[in-house]
Amino acid sequence: MRIELTRFRVNAGAQARVDEWMTFLNNHLAAVRETLEPEQMYVETIFSETSSGVDYLYWYSVQGTGGSLVEQSDHWLDAQHLEFWRDCIDDNYPPEDLTERVTMMPERVADAMVPLDSVPHSPKS
Repeated sequence: MRIELTRFRVNAGAQARVDEWMTFLNNHLAAVRETLEPEQMYVETIFSETSSGVDYLYWYSVQGTGGSLVEQSDHWLDAQHLEFWRDCIDDNYPPEDLTERVTMMPERVADAMVPLDSVPHSPKS
């Protein structure tokens, strides 16, 4: 399991587009969930911050290993995600990975974070 928190700088003037994208994601959570399993993404949360007049997005994720990359996806939502990324994320500002110091979660939660294909399924009656 990999846990990450990364800060990305938003392009100047792109905050309205960021707000539209966050609203879109919140309104299409079923489609978002369809994209998570192939990526082995167990938790993905996006935070925002404005500091000294500059907007940032933080991606927090808990991800398994061996998942597909968003760039390899043929899901319509991932295509829009990549378009959003090109429009809004400042490629001239390197992403900043925050350092994980400790992860605290109940063992049952950690044990539940496994690829879907390794979870035993109950036979349907």
